[in-house]
Amino acid sequence: MAKPATALVKQEDTLFLWEGTDRRGSRVKGEMRGANSNLIRAELRRQGIAPLRVKKKPKALFNFGNAIKPRDIMLFSRQLSTMLNAGIAVVQALDMVANSSKKPKLKELILTIKTDVEGGSSLAEALARHHLYFNDLYCNLVNAGEEAGVLEDLLDKVAIYLEKAEALKAKVKKALTYPAIVLFFAFVVTAILLIFVIPTFEDLFKNFGADLPGLTKMVIHISQIFQSYWYLIIGIPTLAVVGILEFRKRSRPFYQLIDRWLLQVPVIGDILATSANARFARTLATMFEGGVPLVDAMTSVAGATGNYVYEKAVIEMREAVSIGQQLNFAMRQSRLFPDMVVQMVAIGEESGSLGAMLSKVAEFYEAEVDNKVDTMTTFLEPALMGFLAVVVGGLVLAMYLPIFKMASAV
Repeated sequence: MAKPATALVKQEDTLFLWEGTDRRGSRVKGEMRGANSNLIRAELRRQGIAPLRVKKKPKALFNFGNAIKPRDIMLFSRQLSTMLNAGIAVVQALDMVANSSKKPKLKELILTIKTDVEGGSSLAEALARHHLYFNDLYCNLVNAGEEAGVLEDLLDKVAIYLEKAEALKAKVKKALTYPAIVLFFAFVVTAILLIFVIPTFEDLFKNFGADLPGLTKMVIHISQIFQSYWYLIIGIPTLAVVGILEFRKRSRPFYQLIDRWLLQVPVIGDILATSANARFARTLATMFEGGVPLVDAMTSVAGATGNYVYEKAVIEMREAVSIGQQLNFAMRQSRLFPDMVVQMVAIGEESGSLGAMLSKVAEFYEAEVDNKVDTMTTFLEPALMGFLAVVVGGLVLAMYLPIFKMASAV
């Protein structure tokens, strides 16, 4: 049985820059990791290099574009899997992947993992020391692969899982951000018209001496409010959005409330629920096929669903499965999973092909997310464009009504 890959965190070595001369007297320089400069100098002498200068590599003042992203971990997994499949040793493969990385921070992370492996740690233990980038699911699968002697196969499964997860995340993000971006630009355009354009017409209308149409009066009044309180009108919604996002990160009860509410939002809630089903099936299939016991796998699956409601349900299902209940029965009791999912899991349990059935479920719901996002975008785009046209057109009409009225009077 695969055990969770946990290990004590040890102090990480520091990256040093060095310069020296080799046996031929040529000037050479490079980078090396070590506990201190004296050990670096000793290692250089051992390799036949006379050290002239050794200093800690300074950290960059700005790290824009240097942050390690999930996509970087996905590419790292794919490259490492490919090299191991080619028969390259783990340490050498890590060194090659590190040297091919263009991100200094990612390169440093991989070299640290390589140093730990060289020091006697298993790859799973070395990865577990960097839980910010390698979660329990990742480490458990690598640990199972090392114990079974099929590390390259398990890393391939991890890489496929991460690729599918990133693709699904991108689709859901598109569904959530597209309406927000369009509405934001609609608000910006409207604010510019009200603050800078409408006042020009207002000065012109003062010389008319005639009563203005009601729509024009209303727009001018709104424009005056925008001019006087623009900082509140722009600042309060901005602070509210930032505050909600930040509070969601820091307050678990608020995070739970938001996740419950999001599932109730028309269209968006349906996409999030379908995404949660796809993540549940994909994660459980990957871990089960990787040799991780069902009960242990469900702990990682809970956090991978992406929604608190599903996370809580999976934890309750784990408790039920741990006392002998069938997974499909526990899923039906949660009342969150569609009948098709429950039936497919039941067939998988009865036939001994649970992993394969879960993979089919994952593929179906990943395609469903894609279809629902495309459908939403297809209907939402003209609706939002129409809304923007009505708002801007209404403002323009309000400004030209007095001119039309004056022309008809003449």
